[in-house]
Amino acid sequence: MIQASNIFKSFSDVQVLNDVSFNVKQGEVVAIVGKSGAGKSTLLHIVGTLEKPDMGNVLFEGQDLSKLSSNKLSDFRNKSLGFIFQFHHLLPEFNALENVCIPAFIQNKPKISTENRAKELLDYLGLSHRLTHKPKELSGGEQQRIAFARALINEPKLILADEPTGNLDEKSAHELHELILKFRADLNLTFILVTHNPLLANRCDRVIEMAGGEII
Repeated sequence: MIQASNIFKSFSDVQVLNDVSFNVKQGEVVAIVGKSGAGKSTLLHIVGTLEKPDMGNVLFEGQDLSKLSSNKLSDFRNKSLGFIFQFHHLLPEFNALENVCIPAFIQNKPKISTENRAKELLDYLGLSHRLTHKPKELSGGEQQRIAFARALINEPKLILADEPTGNLDEKSAHELHELILKFRADLNLTFILVTHNPLLANRCDRVIEMAGGEII
């Protein structure tokens, strides 16, 4: 599914990624680990087209993402990728259901079918009783599950998660681990996870360790 080849990236005079290459198969759950500053998040952002490499390229199912126009890249990102971050980035003025629906509304999908899909996801995640609650009324674990549902609303092929358990207590983190494995099993989703959590990394199919901007 993913072929990242000879990726270089620097910010000002700091070399963040140095000739990084790796592949990810469809249905794999891959963890990227390493100390802070190793280049993990930058690599994830390049795979997710949120950053552009200085050199190298990323192929998604054989398509070179660097050759897409800005509009086509935005469309690809919204349709094919789901993002989960350490900070949930839920919009405080919207309730749980509305937050989940936002990516689908950006795609101009019909309101009724989108809301029905969002309700199914929230029910699957055990949050059917929280549809009308706003983020400030929800626990950290509940907010992260809503962010998970939002990442899935457009039925993406690949989920990119940057420290998804970083702000969760041990119980909520364990629940998120189970959800990742469950969604992979049920939907054949592919996951690339940046994590400092050894328990989560050890449950992945493969672990990529980074240091100094390189895969070691």
